Amino acid sequence: MKKSTLIGLLILLFIICVNQNGKAQQYPTAEKARWKNHASQVTIVRDEWDIPHIYGKTDADAVFGLMYAQCEENFDQIELNYLEMLGRTAEVNGEKAIYEDLMMRLIQDSVEAIKDFNKSPAWFKNLLQAHADGLNYYLYKHPEVHPKAIRYFKPWYHLMWTDGSVSPTRTGGIKTEDVENFYGNKNKFIAKTKIDFEDKISTGSNGFAIAPMHSKNGAALLYINPHVPFYFRSEMHMNSEEGLNVYGAVTWGQMFIYQGFNEHCGWMHTSSYADVADVYEEKIKKIKTGWVYTYDKEEKNVLQKNISLHYNENGEIKSKTFLTYKTIHGPVMGSHNGKWLSLQENNRSLDALMECWLRTKATDLKSYEKALSLLANNSNNTVFADRTGNIAYWHGNFMPKRNTAFDYSLPVDGSIKSTNWKGKHALSEIVQSINPVNGWLQNCNATPFTVAGIHSPKANLYPAYMAPDGENGRGITAVKLLEKIDKINIDDLIHLGYNKHMSAFDVLLPPFIAYTKTITLNEREKKAIDYLSSWNHDGDTASIATSIAIEWATEWSKEIPAALTEETSTQVWKKYEHMVEAVSNEKKLQLLNKVLAQFEKMYGSWEITWGSINRYQRVNPGEKFNDELPSIAVGQASSKWGTLPAFESNKLEQTNKRYGYSGNSFIAAVSFGKKLEAKTIITGGQSRFANSKHFIDQAQKYINGDFKTIHFYKEDVLANEVISYKPGLTR
Repeated sequence: MKKSTLIGLLILLFIICVNQNGKAQQYPTAEKARWKNHASQVTIVRDEWDIPHIYGKTDADAVFGLMYAQCEENFDQIELNYLEMLGRTAEVNGEKAIYEDLMMRLIQDSVEAIKDFNKSPAWFKNLLQAHADGLNYYLYKHPEVHPKAIRYFKPWYHLMWTDGSVSPTRTGGIKTEDVENFYGNKNKFIAKTKIDFEDKISTGSNGFAIAPMHSKNGAALLYINPHVPFYFRSEMHMNSEEGLNVYGAVTWGQMFIYQGFNEHCGWMHTSSYADVADVYEEKIKKIKTGWVYTYDKEEKNVLQKNISLHYNENGEIKSKTFLTYKTIHGPVMGSHNGKWLSLQENNRSLDALMECWLRTKATDLKSYEKALSLLANNSNNTVFADRTGNIAYWHGNFMPKRNTAFDYSLPVDGSIKSTNWKGKHALSEIVQSINPVNGWLQNCNATPFTVAGIHSPKANLYPAYMAPDGENGRGITAVKLLEKIDKINIDDLIHLGYNKHMSAFDVLLPPFIAYTKTITLNEREKKAIDYLSSWNHDGDTASIATSIAIEWATEWSKEIPAALTEETSTQVWKKYEHMVEAVSNEKKLQLLNKVLAQFEKMYGSWEITWGSINRYQRVNPGEKFNDELPSIAVGQASSKWGTLPAFESNKLEQTNKRYGYSGNSFIAAVSFGKKLEAKTIITGGQSRFANSKHFIDQAQKYINGDFKTIHFYKEDVLANEVISYKPGLTR
C-alpha cells in the first residue's frame, strides 16, 4: 500500500470515529483559513421578500455564499438530497431503504466521480471546492445543527448529482422492486404499473418563449413555470466580479441556478421523455470461473463488484454487502424470464455539471448553444429567449445514436452488437426549433412536434427514440392560447400562464352529456348534469361543477388499463379519448353517482364548491395538514386535466379537505429589453418556518397570479435591502 493511501485511510478513519462518537467535527487550520477568505469576499443581501442576493469577488466566492444561504434556509433538505444521490438514505431511513440505495450505487459510481473531480479544469475544481466549503462552513458556524448522517461534505459529492431536475435519474423503466427482486433473491412477480410514469407526465412543467414580433416593448419574453413538489427549490440571486449575475430557482444543495435568467438570456427546463436510458436482455451462463454473457457471438466475463451499504437499525449503524454484476451495456439491474437485465445510461458526468454552470453565464443564443454542445444533460428540454430577440427550443440534449430497426421502449437483445449505442447525436441533429416564423414556442412536457403550432419540427425527420413523448392537455391549451396572441407584455404572459381551462373536459364531457339527454335521470343526477352542462371547464373556487368533474374523472380514469412503458404513458390526450371510448356510459353514470354519494357522506351535501375543499395550507416541517387550521381556497387544479397552472392536491386520512402538495413552484416572467424586467412568485414564501413573516407572505399572490417585481441590478437590490451580512456572522 502506498504511503499516501495509508495516510488518507487513517485520516478517514479518524473522521468516522469522531463523527460516530458525536463529538464536534475537527477541521484543519488551512481549511478554516480558506473558508474565512471566502466569507470575507462574500456579502449576502436579503430584500423585503427575504430573497438572498449573493455578491462574491469571484465565481467561487458566489458559490460559497450561495451554499451558505441555502443552508440557512433548508440544510435538512440539502442533506437528504445528497444522501439520496450518494446512495446513503438507509443510514437515516433504515434497512427498508437499502435497495433504493443499491439502485443508486449501481447507476452512479463514486470512484468515477472522484476521478472526474481530479481531472476537472482548475476553474471548475475551484467551484466544486467552494461548494463543499460553503456547506462545511455553515456546519462549522452552527454547531447546534445536527446532520442526520453527513457531517462533512466532500468536493466530489456534487459530481454524484449533475442535473437539477426533479427526476434526474433515468432507469429505462427499471424500478427499485426489480433491483430488490434480483439482488435480494426474492423471486417475486413484479407487476408493470403506470404510477411512476403518469405521476410525472400528468404534472410536469410549462415554458413559453415569445419573440419581439409579439412583444409590446419589442423585447423577447420568457415564461418559466416548473411544476414540482412544493418547496423543492428556492429563489436566489448570484453575482460575482467575474461576470456572474444570474437569478432564478436553485435545487437544494446545488451550486447553480437551475431555472432562471441573466441580463442576456433565460432558460426554462421541462422534463424530457426522449429515450436516453435503455434496458438490455443478457444471455447469461454460469461456468466454473463465474458468470459469462454472450455479446457479438463471443462469451465475455460478467464483471463483479462488491457494494457495501450502511443502514440504521434502532440507532445502530449496520452494513450489508451485495455482489453486483455489470456487462458491456452497464450494471445488471434485474431479470425477466431467465434473462438478466442490464442498463445503459448517462445519469452522471462531469460534462453534465459543467453544462449546468456554463449556461448561467451564456450571453446569447450562440454561447448558450456552446454550453449545450457538451451533450451531457439527460433529463431536460429547454425553452430559451435572449436579449437579441432569439427564441429557441431543444428537445433533450444527450441523445445516443441507435439502430432504428429496434424498439428501445422495451428491453432489447443484448447479445447482438447492432442494438448497442453508436455514439452521440450532435446538437444540430436533435429535435429543435430556432426562431420559428410564428414568433412563439411552448413546451408542456409534451411532444416537440407542436411546440410552434403548424410551424413545429416534423416527426418524420427524426428517429422515433428522439421524441416518443405524446401530447397532453396542457400542450393543447398552450397552443390554442398562443395562437391568439398579438402584442403582449409580461403581465399578459402571466395571465396566459395562469389560464385555468381544463382541456380534458372538452373531450370527456360532451359525449356523456349528449347521452344523458337520451335517458331518464333522477333529480340529483339531473341537477349534477345541469352543473356540468353549463360549466365552461375552467377551475374556479365558486364552481360546483369543478368539484364534481375532477372527482368523477379521477374515478373514471381508474377504469383504463395501465400503460406498460414510459413512452405509452405520455399519450395523455389519447388517454382522454380512450376514457370516452372504452368506458360505457352506464359505468360513467354509476361512477358519477358514487362521487355524489361520497360528497354527501363527507360534506353533508354533494353541492360543494371547489374552493371549499381545494386548499392551500403551509405547515412547519414534520407537521400534518389540519382542517382546523387556516387555509386558502384555490381555483387551480391538477394539470393532468389540461390546466396550465398546476395545483396537485389530495385528501389525506386526517382531513376532509384536499391540500396542495405539488405543482407551480418558482415561476418567472422575464422581458429581455435594454434593461431586464422580471416578475416572480414562489409557493408560500421564502422561509420554511411558521414563525417567520416570510412563511406565507407570497401565498395569496401565488394563488392569484399576482407576481412581485424582482430586484436584479445592484442599485435596486441595495435600495430594497432589509439586511446585509457576511457568511458566518450573526444576522
